[in-house]
Amino acid sequence: MSGPHPTTPIRPLGGVAVGLTLVLIAVLVGVAGQRLSTAPSGAGTTANGSVPASGRTTTVSVVAQGMRFQPDRITVPSGDRLVIEVTNRDDRRHDLVLATGQRTSAIGRGAAVRLDAGVIGGPVAGWCSLPGHRQAGMTLTITTTDAPAGTGHESGHTTPGAEVPRVDAMAAPAATFTARDAATPATPPGRLHKRELRVREVEREVAPGVRQKLWTFDGMVPGPVLRGRVGDTFEITLINDGTVDHGIDFHAGAVAPDEVMRPIDPGQRLTYRFTATRAGIWMYHCSTMPMLHHIGNGMYGAVIIDPPDLPKVDREYVLVQSELYLGGDGEPGDLAKMQAERPDAVVFNGYVAQYAHRPLPARAGERVRVWLLDAGPNRDSSFHVVGAQFDTVYREGRWESRPADPGGAQVLSLTPAAGGFVEMVFPEPGHYPFVSHAMVDAERGARGIFEVTPS
Repeated sequence: MSGPHPTTPIRPLGGVAVGLTLVLIAVLVGVAGQRLSTAPSGAGTTANGSVPASGRTTTVSVVAQGMRFQPDRITVPSGDRLVIEVTNRDDRRHDLVLATGQRTSAIGRGAAVRLDAGVIGGPVAGWCSLPGHRQAGMTLTITTTDAPAGTGHESGHTTPGAEVPRVDAMAAPAATFTARDAATPATPPGRLHKRELRVREVEREVAPGVRQKLWTFDGMVPGPVLRGRVGDTFEITLINDGTVDHGIDFHAGAVAPDEVMRPIDPGQRLTYRFTATRAGIWMYHCSTMPMLHHIGNGMYGAVIIDPPDLPKVDREYVLVQSELYLGGDGEPGDLAKMQAERPDAVVFNGYVAQYAHRPLPARAGERVRVWLLDAGPNRDSSFHVVGAQFDTVYREGRWESRPADPGGAQVLSLTPAAGGFVEMVFPEPGHYPFVSHAMVDAERGARGIFEVTPS
């Protein structure tokens, strides 16, 4: 290989190298392939500007994997001829089309082609032309070493406003990333549960390379999962360590909102006491207006009140679906985006696709219960596990299906603030993706994997 290397390194996939197709049901495995074929070259062209040819050739290797080109930015000296070696390591076909007219043929799994991009004299945009791939983020930029910073991006490829980060829902987190523990907490002993919840404004990573200023309960998004039984009393002391007023609303208790849900100023505290009289998974959230902004910026959590006859299971998880509306650097979420219902991502437990890279474990033959809460603030959830069926469905305080029933379910559909649980038994070892079956939201990050090992 001659010439300088591309300036952006290939992004490591990390963990289980798994992505989902546009229908999000296939597990991807990287396949080595070195078979080369010749693509249309356009060898006599000069890309984006008339510059003297240097007589040099720069050759760059690009991998198509995880619905991304890696690297997705190539920098070459002005006047050099660029040759791109494209290797496809996905389970689907891809191609590479340049705005200057050069293109490859469709590249099959494990295959590679060479594309002669011609003499490069300025920024050139590239993309995969297969249906939906470009819109899903499969784009590439070629620029020159003397181009001004920030040139070469397609219109619409970057988020408007240079200070607003862009979520890549297919990106892998760093090797040091630790996913939110999705295990459901045990039901505590006793009938009175006292707890402090502190409002904290923190800056946290919400997607690989994307950090946001969040308003939180105890520095967590979602807030801590609370649990009890019908008849238990909760005494929660809310302490506002933030910089603006905040409050709290527990759906698990029926109380007049006048006092306990009032906003409190920074440095103040209040005590919220309620008795759980009905079972289910209940939302709690900030009660301060505009509630859309406070919930959309991280102030939500779940309270599980066990049904009286809740049987034991082998494993139990809790997933809270919500949306991310990114604001500017160091700023809270964008209220205008929330009002327009334009989420940058949809997530389980506060981070984009975290369980696709850190799968949830189970064993074949085990009974697994998954509690679900749709915290919104705007999007419905349609929870589905690929390759599994639900023999138990509990939605909004009511049993809809149990193992002895002849029927089953494929989704648990929830509107914002609704909750329930499903149970399933995985029939054999394997990787079972789970998604919100609102496909646009699955592609925005509402997805993960159950990694099922032999019993």
